[in-house]
Amino acid sequence: MKDRNHSSPTRVVIVDDHPLFRQGLRQVIQSDDRFELLGEADNGAAAEKLITQLRPDLAVLDVNLPDTTGLDIAETLRKEGIATRFVILTMLKDEQAFNRAMNIGVDGYVLKENAGSEIVNCLVSVASGQAYVSPSLTGFLLRRRGRADALASHRPGLADLTTAEKRILKRIAEKKTSREIALELKVSPRTVETHRTNICTKLSLKGSNSLLQFALENREALSSLA
Repeated sequence: MKDRNHSSPTRVVIVDDHPLFRQGLRQVIQSDDRFELLGEADNGAAAEKLITQLRPDLAVLDVNLPDTTGLDIAETLRKEGIATRFVILTMLKDEQAFNRAMNIGVDGYVLKENAGSEIVNCLVSVASGQAYVSPSLTGFLLRRRGRADALASHRPGLADLTTAEKRILKRIAEKKTSREIALELKVSPRTVETHRTNICTKLSLKGSNSLLQFALENREALSSLA
């Protein structure tokens, strides 16, 4: 996302297939001069086109849409290198969906039942570069951190991994090949292989399948690595 001076409003796109809910969000956003509403969409195809064309600062995405999910949209656009920050809205306290959102790297996660009171604080936080999660979902965050801390104490070498190595280790846990990881991260397969070797060294893993086995056995905890 390009830098914007402090007087420029945060540019927002809304994606939700419920007209009344979308109307409520529109009214909240348009009544606050810190935001500028660029457009709206009610399905995934229209949302991806709108966000790709307008490159908003923030996109507020309903988790469930007629043709896809807000998580799929965020993941696709992240892989395409679009710098828009994403806020997910959901009706359900679904820990699996929450963990997927965190793994994708969404910036905000808000329960719809609390959106009226939380959405402005969420948008302000995310626009300033801070993550936001509905307070009622903090238990999910604590469990993620607890799993990561437990694994780190068992494998001290995890603390020595670089950000790039952590990204690759997470993708190994998703059963992705070096070629698939290279394409996703826009690096060469050789670079991925070098990182794999370094990960094995830091984690004291030996044997041709030891890294994959470790990653699969600890997939849930690895997804919580910072």
